[in-house]
Amino acid sequence: MKVERMVLGQIQTNCYFAINEATKETIVIDPADRPDSVLRKAVDEGLTLKAIFLTHGHADHMLGVPELKAKLGIPVYACEAEKALLADPAQNLSPALFRKSVSFAADVWVKDEEKIEVAGMKFRVFATPGHTPGGCCYYSAEAGVLFSGDTLFAGSVGRTDFPGGSMSALVRGIKEKLTPLPDETKVYPGHMEESTIGAERRYNPYLGG
Repeated sequence: MKVERMVLGQIQTNCYFAINEATKETIVIDPADRPDSVLRKAVDEGLTLKAIFLTHGHADHMLGVPELKAKLGIPVYACEAEKALLADPAQNLSPALFRKSVSFAADVWVKDEEKIEVAGMKFRVFATPGHTPGGCCYYSAEAGVLFSGDTLFAGSVGRTDFPGGSMSALVRGIKEKLTPLPDETKVYPGHMEESTIGAERRYNPYLGG
């Protein structure tokens, strides 16, 4: 697996491309609010987009989904606990952030600890509520990477002052699900720079580092 990042939109959201190097089949993680940029990259690099993974349903991570779905017909994956937030513009913040109301349902609702395989790449889903009720992370043991969305950042954790947020749930989920991963696991967060599980376990103040 090759991972590439694009920083997109007015809130500087990290959109990731998990690329099967043998086939160029690609999963887009959190396409943000720039579907045109996602499509242009796919064309320029010869990538075949096979699915969209959402770490959570806030508008700065998913506003581009309806257009990508309409043009490509690819499935959207999200945690089942995020159904209400994705369906409700007030909860997903699309009017507040972008002055438009966006709501949709995922095609595949995933569960905690579920194992999925898309585009020849295997992932394990970790439900990590706290930033949103249905926030989740996607972990590839084979590639040693974790797409953490707004759950875990380099030296910080996600905000919990939005509807459905809970700091205690967020920190508990990180400690139970993420910190047991190998030290060298690369953490690709929803904003700012990447990190590793080892660095976060040792130095993240929210985790007792």
